Amino acid sequence: MGLVMWLRTGVLMAILTGLLMGIGYLFGGPNVAFIMFLFSMFFNFITYWYSDRIVLSWYNARIVDEYEAPELYAIVRDLAQRAGLPTPRVAIIPSETPNAFATGRDPKHAVVAVTQGLLRILNRDELEGVIGHELTHIKNRDILIGTVAAAMAGAIMQLAYWARWIAIFGGFNRDRDDGGDIIGAILVAILAPIAAMLIQAAISRSREFLADEGGARISGKPHALASALMKIEQAVNYRPMREGNPATAHMFIVNPFRGMSIANLFSTHPPTEARIERLRKIAEEMGIYF
Repeated sequence: MGLVMWLRTGVLMAILTGLLMGIGYLFGGPNVAFIMFLFSMFFNFITYWYSDRIVLSWYNARIVDEYEAPELYAIVRDLAQRAGLPTPRVAIIPSETPNAFATGRDPKHAVVAVTQGLLRILNRDELEGVIGHELTHIKNRDILIGTVAAAMAGAIMQLAYWARWIAIFGGFNRDRDDGGDIIGAILVAILAPIAAMLIQAAISRSREFLADEGGARISGKPHALASALMKIEQAVNYRPMREGNPATAHMFIVNPFRGMSIANLFSTHPPTEARIERLRKIAEEMGIYF
């Protein structure tokens, strides 16, 4: 698993680096492409070591301790012990849209983040199911590639946004005619969705099924996880998340950006109905019926 994870992460970094260089070449030729290459090398280093902090900052997530959130912290600590993991840090996101994700580069540097809305609508059993799901992502080491991909894709989308406006108002390369810059602007507008597509290629939706199964077995409450997924799905449809970055959609237990065009370009999760049906079968295997 370790070798495959490193290969997937390395390939993703290489592809996204090439995309950055392509944006630079498009607007400034070889010189700007080389600058973008140097920038991407620096950014690769930053995203590996600090991508979790970048993602958490997008959501104004705050790390809390057991004195600030005793029940949540106790759930994370107890389930982490059952899963054979070190206790990850715990963060709370100031959003009323219920959701959760895990981030970090490895189990020793992991963070489990939940929104205020999640804490508000779930009971303890349901919360344990969700935390078990996120701890499974940590145990399966899904969090490194997911976090790096989110940080890099988010940066590329931002660069593409800036480059589009620069092209419209004159562009980098004054030796080209205005028509070339307009064509470049159109091409860059296409590149940002490609960054999102690369995330989907790197982050398999099957990982969500595996995390659901792991969460059900770690918590021992597949019915509660199914109930939590249903509640989160309904709440997201009613109140999708408006803050944050759609490049992180794949990190959440349920896609929180329903209704936003960029989030609808590619499906980041299996249908919730299919996940609940799988949980029903897992519950039957565990001798639990609901």
